[in-house]
Amino acid sequence: MRRVSLNARQTHDAPYSDDLEIALIMIEHPDLDAPVRLSTDPTERLSIDPLAYGTRSAWMGSDPANEPFLFILAASDIPGDLEDAPASANIIVENVDSDIAKLLRSFVDRPTVHMAVVMASTPDLVEVEFRDMAMISADGNAGQITLEISRAPIEDESVPMDRFTKERFPGLFR
Repeated sequence: MRRVSLNARQTHDAPYSDDLEIALIMIEHPDLDAPVRLSTDPTERLSIDPLAYGTRSAWMGSDPANEPFLFILAASDIPGDLEDAPASANIIVENVDSDIAKLLRSFVDRPTVHMAVVMASTPDLVEVEFRDMAMISADGNAGQITLEISRAPIEDESVPMDRFTKERFPGLFR
């Protein structure tokens, strides 16, 4: 059973609430200098020039003062828990410029995506999180990109992992 904070329960039970659920998304890849941190809520103004909004959270060891989650226009659904299907989700990023599209299409290896849901009033308290998911595809057009994330495909695992040769397993050949 999943534990839900009192703030989240009050927000869900109230007919109207100022508290919002925020999706925090972290994208990691060996080719990136630092992880990309994204938020679905403009919780606070981070800078004036350039104008930037975001959410400050300590999730995944982030430093709230120096490593905020930057606000993007995005819609997301959290991964499901269906019995016969792997956990998967979509993140739809709106108002995409050509630089983001080029970056997403430039990866050869799959980036790792972590996702968490927090409340705006308590961004350090994670309500639910999904770690170590792989970006399966990034499809889009001039206005939006849809990122599909899921667990690492089982088809990518090498089977059998090792070959049983004399050099690798000498005890088998005595």
